[in-house]
Amino acid sequence: MTHDARRYVALSSPFAMKRGGELHGAQVAYETWGELNAARDNAVLLLTGLSPSAHAASNDQDPTPGWWEPMIGPGRAIDTSRWFVICVNSLGSDKGSTCAASIDPATGAPYRLTFPELSLEDVANAAHQAVRSLGIDQLACLIGCSMGGMSALAYMVLHPGSVRAHISVDTAPQAQPFAIAIRSLQREAIRLDPQWNNGQYDDAHYPETGMSIARKLGVITYRSAMEWNGRFARIRLDAEQRDDNPFGLEFEVESYLEGHARRFVHTFDPNSYLYLSRASDWFDISEYGDGDVMEGLKRIRIQQAMVIGVSTDILFPLEQQEQIADGLRAAGAEVEFVALNSPQGHDAFLVDIPNYSRAIGGFLGRL
Repeated sequence: MTHDARRYVALSSPFAMKRGGELHGAQVAYETWGELNAARDNAVLLLTGLSPSAHAASNDQDPTPGWWEPMIGPGRAIDTSRWFVICVNSLGSDKGSTCAASIDPATGAPYRLTFPELSLEDVANAAHQAVRSLGIDQLACLIGCSMGGMSALAYMVLHPGSVRAHISVDTAPQAQPFAIAIRSLQREAIRLDPQWNNGQYDDAHYPETGMSIARKLGVITYRSAMEWNGRFARIRLDAEQRDDNPFGLEFEVESYLEGHARRFVHTFDPNSYLYLSRASDWFDISEYGDGDVMEGLKRIRIQQAMVIGVSTDILFPLEQQEQIADGLRAAGAEVEFVALNSPQGHDAFLVDIPNYSRAIGGFLGRL
């Protein structure tokens, strides 16, 4: 039996995109936990990284574990007995929201590469419309993880007064060259797969090799060298686990990456991946501050914030978290900065639940 807790919000039609073009009849998917109180002032919005769906935690409609299951629920860090939690699937993601794989009402065929250029500002504006559709004028707290943290900065700068407090998790005010370089290689791997066929693939002709390489590259950068060393060292596979290819898998770390990639391919639309990946590269809060990151951050008006970063994160380094904290502080917010030494790198927020729970639960408990 399949369960689906997703609900859908129809976006304004036409929905204008930041870089030009517009969508007609677009929607975003979302899920909720807890109850909205009579004053409508206990809402917490969660914006996700590139690949997750709106299913952040299990609920009555869908009991399967969500991508942040240990963090959300009664008595947990994001306590649903107090907060009304909303997780919106990004515009451009194929997990229920309008994306490159959706049908273009003008043609009756999937958009594919005719989908308008996507920015994280579009993701933010779509999420804001979803929140407003629930009758919520101001969020008690906006939480953004990874790519969702950049979308959250866009949300706050574009919709002043719509957020009281913010939790920034392992993100950045703009993509650094290293992160852009990695994502560029991921996109190239997909585009060079003959099955991608300039975006004209189907289930039977899916760019499996390209998506597999893109995922492996991602997984390598989501963790730290320290963790790779600790987990795998130079352990080799048993003879029967190796294949006969002269350059086939030989080390356990290779097998681990292969397993990760196999679980990911066919679960995500390649064109949607390309659009969201490039949107992450384009985002730059300095656009709102005459080319200066600090000035852009100073345009954000909130009361309180917690900025969390990890010393082993190579995609969104700790200096970038410090920059966000300094900018929000300069704008007048009361800011707590939390630097964690989790060995798991960028993925620590999904893995090091005790430390993130303590920080996030503590902050929300003081609101």
